[in-house]
Amino acid sequence: MRTIIDPLLETPIGAALAYFSVAVLELVVFLSIFEVVTRYKCWDEIRKGNLAVAMATGGKIFGICNILRFCIESGSTIYESMLWSLIGFVLLMVAYFLFEFLTPAFKIDDEIGKDNRAVGLIAMVVSIGLSYVIGVSVL
Repeated sequence: MRTIIDPLLETPIGAALAYFSVAVLELVVFLSIFEVVTRYKCWDEIRKGNLAVAMATGGKIFGICNILRFCIESGSTIYESMLWSLIGFVLLMVAYFLFEFLTPAFKIDDEIGKDNRAVGLIAMVVSIGLSYVIGVSVL
């Protein structure tokens, strides 16, 4: 497989298409995993106009893409970028669970599901902020 793909990756257009394809695939897979671990259904809530869910989900999307950006920017091969972004996603998931654990006064998922926009905003900022730390550290 590498004999077919590697020559394509050596061209700027081929590399751009490959990284774009990986980003879209990772978004679909990683957001599906987030959908399973949250107590609310992201896309159903967004369709209903739940802004807190939209902010939290947007933060996750930004976080996932930002980690992949760091992987690409480091000059890693596409295969290394996929591996490092997977590790970065796992760290982002750990951060998600830590955020829930470190707020014992209320349940993050329940508050976001109830459209608590303050909690949604904090969840978004946590995902975005930690994606920078994770992105720099995974390489």
